[in-house]
Amino acid sequence: MEEAMLTKEMTTEQIEAGLRETSEEKLGILWQAADKVRKENVSDAVHLRGLVEISNYCVRACAYCGLRAQRRDIKRYRMTADEILTQAHQAAQWGYGTLVMQAGEDYGIKAQWMADLIRRIKDETPLAVTLSLGERSYEELGLWRQAGADRYLLRFETSDKDLYNSIHPDLPGKKSDRIEILKFLRTLGYETGSGVMVGIPGQTYTSLARDIAYFRTLNLDMIGIGPYIEHPDTPLGRSSLCRTAIEKDRVPNDELTCYKAIALSRIVCPQANIPSTTALATINPIQGRELGLMRGANVVMPNLTPFPYRVQYEIYPGKACMNENAQSCQGCLGKRILAIGRNIGTGAGSRQRK
Repeated sequence: MEEAMLTKEMTTEQIEAGLRETSEEKLGILWQAADKVRKENVSDAVHLRGLVEISNYCVRACAYCGLRAQRRDIKRYRMTADEILTQAHQAAQWGYGTLVMQAGEDYGIKAQWMADLIRRIKDETPLAVTLSLGERSYEELGLWRQAGADRYLLRFETSDKDLYNSIHPDLPGKKSDRIEILKFLRTLGYETGSGVMVGIPGQTYTSLARDIAYFRTLNLDMIGIGPYIEHPDTPLGRSSLCRTAIEKDRVPNDELTCYKAIALSRIVCPQANIPSTTALATINPIQGRELGLMRGANVVMPNLTPFPYRVQYEIYPGKACMNENAQSCQGCLGKRILAIGRNIGTGAGSRQRK
């Protein structure tokens, strides 16, 4: 892997070579290149986006997720509009530019209720509104955009169709096509975000390289990349559900491979907003977020979900910051960002398309 190959036009084969790289010297070149592209395209600002996990209900049977519908041993919750508004006002008070509302695919969240809530947030705060509510109907997505929602996050997890189908079964009578939904979201004027898991059992270096190249094809505004973290109470956590890959081709779900994927994604998608995720902080509590920021990321999403809801939103076990309150999380992240020579961004931090 040479510096000259690290360009926006990298081929899938070159991306794969970057993912397979083990030389510390050459990885150092990758980190420097990604950080340079980040600085030139999205500056030194780290944008803070307050995350509120508004519901842990979900109709899906995803094989990897701790919120899957088939789990009967977790306490389900759905926050009220007033509870969410309280967190929105807190986010604005702390200077965050965005409120991210995330949930399982919960059809108990009615379309008009959410539209009314979005309007209240937009009327009462200066925040951008990001939604991450799963595969909703085109009518619902249009209604929420009309109400003022700015962004929608929908991770496609893997572009390998066979692997995707094995971990994300369709609902009865409803074919899952997240790529088509992402394309539709763009026609509505949403900033669109997607992403993948690194190290899903059965994932190969070739398929992950294709995912990163596909980010470029989709021209995403936001890209989320995090490690697959096993949940023991899911089919994927209990057995070898997915097809196996030859060991030399199998992507590990480790910290280093995540950094490689973040850095390569930054280079091929220079203007995208890329978070240093909670999952990175989970596998490396000491400096996972900082290393993500130093290798291409420019967004952090502090958790505003109040107790006791926060501990019930367990997509995977051992999630970082589970026992911190929102205020301590906010103060800690600010200090960490400043300590690595970056500054805290202001405003919504929307992608500046070139």
